[in-house]
Amino acid sequence: MIYKRSSSLFLEAEKVIPGGVNSPVRAFKAVGGTPIFVEKAKGAYLYDEDGNQLIDYINSWGPMILGHAFKPVVDAVIEKAKKGTSFGMPTEIETKIAELAVSMVPNIDKIRFVNSGTEACMSAVRLARGFTNKDKIIKFAGCYHGHSDSFLIQAGSGAVTFGSPNSPGVTKGTAKDTLLAKYNDLDNVKALIEANKNEIACIIIEPVAGNMGCIPPKKGFLEGLRTLCDANDILLIFDEVMTGFRLAKGGAQELYNIKADIVCFGKVIGGGLPVGAFAARNEIMNYLAPLGPVYQAGTLSGNPLAMAAGLAMLTTLNTDTEVFNRLAQKTEYLHKGIAKVLNKLNITHTINRVGSMISVHFSETEVVDFDTAAKGNNNTFKNFFHGMLNNGVYIAPSAFETWFITDALTYEDLDNTILACENVFK
Repeated sequence: MIYKRSSSLFLEAEKVIPGGVNSPVRAFKAVGGTPIFVEKAKGAYLYDEDGNQLIDYINSWGPMILGHAFKPVVDAVIEKAKKGTSFGMPTEIETKIAELAVSMVPNIDKIRFVNSGTEACMSAVRLARGFTNKDKIIKFAGCYHGHSDSFLIQAGSGAVTFGSPNSPGVTKGTAKDTLLAKYNDLDNVKALIEANKNEIACIIIEPVAGNMGCIPPKKGFLEGLRTLCDANDILLIFDEVMTGFRLAKGGAQELYNIKADIVCFGKVIGGGLPVGAFAARNEIMNYLAPLGPVYQAGTLSGNPLAMAAGLAMLTTLNTDTEVFNRLAQKTEYLHKGIAKVLNKLNITHTINRVGSMISVHFSETEVVDFDTAAKGNNNTFKNFFHGMLNNGVYIAPSAFETWFITDALTYEDLDNTILACENVFK
């Protein structure tokens, strides 16, 4: 495929935007080459500035669960925009989507809308600290909760050491309150809790990891975290920015039957517009201003366009009783097809899948955490990425990102994706 215009647009962008992009993963640094500039999208397809049609497996990193330019969402946004785009005042639609979200998700009584997943997770941690009157948090290596300072922490020298900043601009003082654990390793979490008795406000986790590729929780892992939190007066935060309203109506809480204390949302809940949210039971949410002492605010929170898009999306997901089954079946079909091709061609790999999230790791070992994800063959992935792109398939430009399946994909699209995979390695 030819990407002459994309290359030209990237050169122009680099002059006025740092790195030519407004989010680092778009820059293709992990895979090499020049990023693709999109002109438009519809259903399961992207159309770039050079006129190429691509089958899309990132779907704006998750929210396009029903396909690009989904008509009910587009219509809702257009009609709402005619009445004004922002007021900085309450609107009825905020209550409507809040009522719907609370009805769909277990264990929440109230929800507050914000503008991004980063803001949702940052606010959830602040709320947990205020509610428990404790400072430290546990997060997991490889789980991404946005670019708030508390989350940009790398491992220390041992299981019970403090983390250290992995980005300039994050202070050591912030890092000392963030403890880093290994995903799927309960003993590691127990050691951190024992070493920091009565100091930990919350554990925040992606219940299904999506930022080191798709990594499901081992059997008993989430249950074990719940038990540890209950025994030590720690709040359990599920970052369901990716999994919320994607793996089930009630997200990972419903799928795994695990109660979280605070849940963070994004992606799907905005129908493709910038939005995030965090939710909990009354006892916790009533600690937020203006009811309680924990301050959180946002001029554009509850923006009417985002609320209209989200309400249209959630309404469809709430009424279409088969949508999550269809998504899971399509993802399983893709999984089996790619695995068959890679096995036939003797390509070392492992594939992880949960619901409509899937990733291909070019690794000979099971991928269960960040360390095992990092053992994958990066050169093979780079060749795979560019090969798939040249065959009309767009996957995440990083080995450490999940793919997102959309209901707009047909089985013909899936077959073409499997064929593209075969063509890459022939």
